[in-house]
Amino acid sequence: MRHVVTDADTAESVGSGDVPVLSTPRLIAWMEAATMRAAAPFTTAGQTTVGTAIRVRHLRATRVGGGVEVLAEAPAAAAGRRLTFLVRAVDDSGALVATGEIDRAIVDRQRFLAATPLP
Repeated sequence: MRHVVTDADTAESVGSGDVPVLSTPRLIAWMEAATMRAAAPFTTAGQTTVGTAIRVRHLRATRVGGGVEVLAEAPAAAAGRRLTFLVRAVDDSGALVATGEIDRAIVDRQRFLAATPLP
C-alpha cells in the first residue's frame, strides 16, 4: 500500500508531537490496514481479523509530500486463530522508515460484535 504524507497525517495534526512529519499513530494505522488486507486469504465467510498486538520501531521521519510504501508479509500458515505479520515501511528514497510485527486474531464477526459491550 502506498501513501503520500499529508498535513492530516502529521504528528502536529494527530497530537502525538509538535513537528510536521508523519506521525507514528498514522503510520501504525497504515500498517494495520496492510495486515488487514494480507489477512483476507486466512478468513472465510463471516470471519474477520482484529488487531491484538503491535511491535513497531519508527526509525525515520517523513515530511509532508513524501511517499511511503507499507508492506505486510503474511505468515505461511495461521497458528490456530493467530496471525503474526512482519511489517515495514519504506520511503521514496528506499530508506527504511519503520519495521516491526503486528498480530491479528481471526474471529467470527457476529460473535465478536455480540460480545462487545456498547458504551
